[in-house]
Amino acid sequence: MIWFFDLDNTLHDASHRVFPAINANMNAFISGVLRDAGLPDDSAAVDAARVGYLRRYGATLLGMVRHHQVRPADFLHAAHLFDDLPGMLRTEPGLRALLTALPGRKVLLTNAPQRYARDVVRHFRLQRQFFQHIAIESMHVHGRLQPKPSRALLRKLLARQGVPAHRCILVEDTLANLKSAKALGMRTVWMTGYLGASRATAGRTPHPAGGAGTAPPPASVAAKTTKRPAYVDVKVKSIRQLFDSLPSLLGK
Repeated sequence: MIWFFDLDNTLHDASHRVFPAINANMNAFISGVLRDAGLPDDSAAVDAARVGYLRRYGATLLGMVRHHQVRPADFLHAAHLFDDLPGMLRTEPGLRALLTALPGRKVLLTNAPQRYARDVVRHFRLQRQFFQHIAIESMHVHGRLQPKPSRALLRKLLARQGVPAHRCILVEDTLANLKSAKALGMRTVWMTGYLGASRATAGRTPHPAGGAGTAPPPASVAAKTTKRPAYVDVKVKSIRQLFDSLPSLLGK
């Protein structure tokens, strides 16, 4: 059994302080790019670019690369500049022991950049809990950057692991990523403990820089996802609570 764990709002509470800081950094970067191009760079223009690229490409980063020739590394670096990252991080008690106790191998699969993911993992002393880290820099398929929820990316990862999809479990806070995984035959766990009430209903708080962004979904989408969707096998609020669902997850 292989577990694929998301990082932000799955292993730690990114909504607490990290995501607000990333959003501010990302807005400042987008504003600078627009200004340098002689385009309007007020808050409305920045929001329009961020949300528009999110909806069109599934990731703000991809739109910035395609339309503004931004280097992904520059965008991700600027979005993840923190004065005191350790002071911004918090998670559930005993996380390291809980991950160790889960049967099977664990892979960290995050749309965040490698350096940030490494720093978070080191802060929580989880280096030995994951035999592999896959960050957004490694999410290329046929030469194109394709982060989660790309099914092509997930197919590639499954092929590399050499394990049937039904022997792999994706633990995520973002429903779009879980839907893609389920379509390929993976088992899915929806982590909601770090989502606010509205975000848990919407199922959408992916990594704001490399993931799908932070724009709220339409009300019709939110209404449909109040309960556990059919493509989610298990819905939990914490890694500790995950152990209650192991028999059904591992027995399928």
